[in-house]
Amino acid sequence: MDVDPPAPAEIQAIVHAGVPLAAAWGIEVVAAAGGTATCRLPWQEALLRPGGTVSGPALMGLADVAMWAALLGVTGGRDESLTTSLTIHFLRRLSPGAVLAQARLLKRGRLIYGEVLIRSEGQEEIAAHVTTSWAAVTPRAAPPTR
Repeated sequence: MDVDPPAPAEIQAIVHAGVPLAAAWGIEVVAAAGGTATCRLPWQEALLRPGGTVSGPALMGLADVAMWAALLGVTGGRDESLTTSLTIHFLRRLSPGAVLAQARLLKRGRLIYGEVLIRSEGQEEIAAHVTTSWAAVTPRAAPPTR
């Protein structure tokens, strides 16, 4: 059952706490609701590979975080699901600048399927296409408060 989505800033805080590398890279959750999410990776020279394009590992990390943000948006910010696979197809080089990842859930159940489209901010052309699957994990109960 879906619940009201937390605000993007709340989801971003959850993502940064759960994946400290996302915080170190400055990944922003721009939007997350209705089984979709958009995340933004600011331009950083530390994430470049030779030739001046964003490295594959950075794009894979961005895609993974974007899918988790989409899940957090439909679970009220409580999700402990785990990535079981992530396949990325690099279609073209990214333009210099920030990168956007647009994730959408395709199917939810014990296994969760989704896709992520990655492009340069301000560009329409898709630079990478990602398919991913996750194992659904029920969040642990919150400890009782005193």
